[in-house]
Amino acid sequence: MPAPKAQNPRKPEAGLGSNCANARRTLTDRAWWPTRASLERMKAIWKDTVLAESDDTVIVEGNHYFPVSTLVREHFQPSDTHTTCGWKGVASYYDVTVGGETNKDAAWFYPTPMEKAASIKDRVAFWRGVKVVA
Repeated sequence: MPAPKAQNPRKPEAGLGSNCANARRTLTDRAWWPTRASLERMKAIWKDTVLAESDDTVIVEGNHYFPVSTLVREHFQPSDTHTTCGWKGVASYYDVTVGGETNKDAAWFYPTPMEKAASIKDRVAFWRGVKVVA
């Protein structure tokens, strides 16, 4: 009989936001430290449209951060939304628009990440229905 699935410790808790999930974890927990993704080519897709594609993503807290240079810029508009993560810093957001439909704050980035999150500088991650697939 297969072992029961463990709960995802990185799953966001209510009210914490996606980009600083489970803020009560300690900085010594290795799951928090950025790691390079495999050399698989990853794509961020919404409404059957590729928003970004790269074989150089960085994974932090289960999110793939794409190099900003790989964004299909026509789909991104700056948002006025900002949130704060205790170890990554202040996040800024993009609204994503495809075919006239807008997905508010569907992408986020850290313009000036804190030292422990330096590996995600100039990188963008996604949520709110944007699928990241190999």
